[in-house]
Amino acid sequence: MTPVNALGLEHVRTVADAVLYEGYLLYPYRASSHKNRSRWQFGVLGPPSAAPSCFGEEPDMAMECLLEPEGPAAVTVHLRFLQVQVREVQRLGADGGHTPVAELTVAGAQVLSWEEAVEQEIALPALSLAEPADVRRTVPGGEDVEQLTDTDGRPAGRIVRRRVPLDVRIRVGATADEGLLRLSLSVANEHPGTAGSKDDAIRSSLIGAHLILRAHGGRFVSLLDPPAHAAAAAARCRQRRCWPVLAGAKGSDDTVLGAPIILYDHPEVAEQSPGALFDSTEIDEILTLRVMTMTEREKAEARATDPRAREIIERCDSMSPADLQQLHGLLRDPHAVAAPDPPPGAGAGDGEPPAFDTGGAPWWDPAADASVSPGSDAVLIDGVRVSQGSLVRVHPSRRADAQDLFFAGQVARVTAVLSDVDGGTHVALVLVDDPAADMHDWYGRYFYFAPDELEPLPAGTTPENREESPS
Repeated sequence: MTPVNALGLEHVRTVADAVLYEGYLLYPYRASSHKNRSRWQFGVLGPPSAAPSCFGEEPDMAMECLLEPEGPAAVTVHLRFLQVQVREVQRLGADGGHTPVAELTVAGAQVLSWEEAVEQEIALPALSLAEPADVRRTVPGGEDVEQLTDTDGRPAGRIVRRRVPLDVRIRVGATADEGLLRLSLSVANEHPGTAGSKDDAIRSSLIGAHLILRAHGGRFVSLLDPPAHAAAAAARCRQRRCWPVLAGAKGSDDTVLGAPIILYDHPEVAEQSPGALFDSTEIDEILTLRVMTMTEREKAEARATDPRAREIIERCDSMSPADLQQLHGLLRDPHAVAAPDPPPGAGAGDGEPPAFDTGGAPWWDPAADASVSPGSDAVLIDGVRVSQGSLVRVHPSRRADAQDLFFAGQVARVTAVLSDVDGGTHVALVLVDDPAADMHDWYGRYFYFAPDELEPLPAGTTPENREESPS
């Protein structure tokens, strides 16, 4: 068994946090934004007794994964989720009473009513897989009050934060399957009350629910790429709103992340990402630049909306040009074999897969690969050198769509030969008989085909005598 050490487990938690907060708050990170009035997109376990009008999520999720035992096997279970916390702003009245309001300005700062979230984790000690386990836990609710005072220290209002108690049931079992153990885990929200509104339903839900499993006395088997002896058992595993993948450092096999979104084995947070943005399929550079274009008034509202939104605004505002350039990422050779994990104490970057040598230029800069020249590069097709200006006949074959099929048998002029990072070659074309060919060429709007979809026309063929060439 290849273990995950304490540092590795923190790495797993970093990835799990990205799952936990996926969709928590979306750009422009303001409470007034329509898309931030319906949140909590992933891993929602709703109350079982919600009224139909609540549009509540289903109350449970379940997953199965494979463990190859190496003696008496046990598993440690961590259930992580967000508990909704209602933040209600109340204005102090002349009579000493408090009135709920959507917003309040205190000491020059805007304070908003909002739905925050509190991170929760239920950790079960190592459970023997010799017998099933059925565990019920209660996450307490509560109410906290924060007084608000003006610049002179006089009371101006208060913030009341409320949480609904949550009841959670976790079941764990194991079944022998061709020398392996098929683990079955389920999580259910057993909130006893009836939710009568959409707000009631979300406030009594588990949000972003996911599982982290640690194996003891065995190792987990990949369900995405199982070894031959486990392929049949892997095919028998069933998932319901939760998908298990191997987690931790590459090569480790004692930790599984059961996520409400589908991931690859050993998922990672990009090293170029300076922090969470909570937006689905984050594009850090684009979102960071968008945040930087927000007005000061918009940024002030985002800061008042949520402490985590405040962190995003402040991080984006403080980024240097070098930090922004880092967001472009790093171009790596997809065919390079990754080096083994560095030994303890190795310097940063040791063990990283080799990157393309860009001569010090950013990967997105054309100077990063000056040896590539699409306008003069060529490709051999049936022993004939094809390059810019060559005439070819098109025979769509691979993944041809309806538009490609219209080009079957047409004569085209090659405008460029290009290579991608996977080592593939693509030939850019314009159709000779297209009245707009010159305009397409001027704009750089080309059709792209693979070399094996093209037939070079004989040397000396011109657009005028091409009909004499064989088709």
